[in-house]
Amino acid sequence: MEVLFMGLREKLELLGVSRRDFLKFCTAVSATLALPPAMAPKVAEALEDDNRPPVIWLEFQSCSGDSESLLRSGRPKAGDLVLDVISLDYAEVLMAAAGHYAEQAKHDSMEKNKGKYVLIVEGSIPVDEDGIYCCIAGDTAVNHLKKAAAGAAMVIAVGNCASFGGIPAAYPNPTGAKGVADLVRGVPVVNLPGCPMNCDNLTALIVHYLIFGTLPALDNQLRPKFAHGKRIHDNCERRGHFDAGQYVEKWGDEAHRQGWCLYKMGCKGPQTWHNCPTLRWNDGLSWPVMAGHGCVGCSEPGFIDTMSPFYRRLPEVPGFGVESSATSIGLKLVGVATAFFAVHGVVSVIRNRGAVKKVEEEYYEKEEK
Repeated sequence: MEVLFMGLREKLELLGVSRRDFLKFCTAVSATLALPPAMAPKVAEALEDDNRPPVIWLEFQSCSGDSESLLRSGRPKAGDLVLDVISLDYAEVLMAAAGHYAEQAKHDSMEKNKGKYVLIVEGSIPVDEDGIYCCIAGDTAVNHLKKAAAGAAMVIAVGNCASFGGIPAAYPNPTGAKGVADLVRGVPVVNLPGCPMNCDNLTALIVHYLIFGTLPALDNQLRPKFAHGKRIHDNCERRGHFDAGQYVEKWGDEAHRQGWCLYKMGCKGPQTWHNCPTLRWNDGLSWPVMAGHGCVGCSEPGFIDTMSPFYRRLPEVPGFGVESSATSIGLKLVGVATAFFAVHGVVSVIRNRGAVKKVEEEYYEKEEK
């Protein structure tokens, strides 16, 4: 019981996290938010302040990957930090209560903290057939979302499914799955896409809210610019090989073993906006491209329709070839490249829909026989 009444500093000491490591973490959060290192003490102050914002975490059409990402975060024990810094009043995967007790806890928190709580949503929301494809406690997901969002200070959509519909919304989208921003009005919505989202970005977003009481700058997809302001291609450790024309031609070849560029193997890094190369995963140890697999573009709208087939090479784009650096390409050519990749996304959607229809037709022909 004594642990419950400890401050964050005492809890971290109990977990073996030194004050020095904690301050390193605060400096890393400042860097993630693109704040100067001098802001690290402010970050520490915000985290140690006993003014925890109430949080309600709803989960709908999801694989629980974002909850797993939260539980397995580190540097140091970001999951512990988040659980200590916020008051997590409702989260189906994490809470001990179940059934009527869980629903009552959510209702009580919503009433008590009206206009003050942070609503985090994981998973897409089905709307076809009046939303019957996802029901919790006798009500549809879309109704749960709208009721909870109406009293929230802000809504954070974690993962691609909650942000843009994700895999459940891929063609033919049989449940009519949508992202949070398509259904919520009158409340600020922030998207933290990815499959799953990177918990360091969620921690940084909450810290920004604690320090400034406002949302960070967002892009036109409602993603925070500190996390999605640059393409993966801009910060990729294989970028030098791209500029030098050194590409992997086949999985397992000598170029692959030497860590050359995965562009020809279908890497979607040039059209994906995310800070994966700088934050990485598994306590900053690695990320998919570093481990030898191309980016699949999981933080972009329309994923997976616009990004598959994953191993098909992106189109050749003027100014994006051999010996071209980010500086020499220039903003104008980057704009051309973005438009080019947008067209590629549309073509991918049409191609994938054609493939699905072909499989369906073959299936029905077989059934008729």
